[in-house]
Amino acid sequence: MIISTTHAIEGRQITEYLDIVSAESVQGVNVIRDMFAGMRDFFGGRSQTLERALKEARIQATEEMRERARALQADAVVRVDFEISMPGGKGGMVVVFATGTAVKLR
Repeated sequence: MIISTTHAIEGRQITEYLDIVSAESVQGVNVIRDMFAGMRDFFGGRSQTLERALKEARIQATEEMRERARALQADAVVRVDFEISMPGGKGGMVVVFATGTAVKLR
């Protein structure tokens, strides 16, 4: 299944717009590691703990969205958008929302 942030798939024609598909993934961030990530933020550098949690959440949300599109017998999901939220501020949880339009292609 093609997953794209664009509105069209090059070389293919969208023949039917099936429905909006969305998914979400919530990942916990290790509190102890997050404390060190906060220190790293203060002194400069990248937080690998947070990056890993974001990557895993994005992958899970994308896979769930793909499964929901398959249930609609879609060939692709276009105009995919990701939103990231960290409820409660720094640390604890990271939430990734994925939304797109399931379509049929020719």
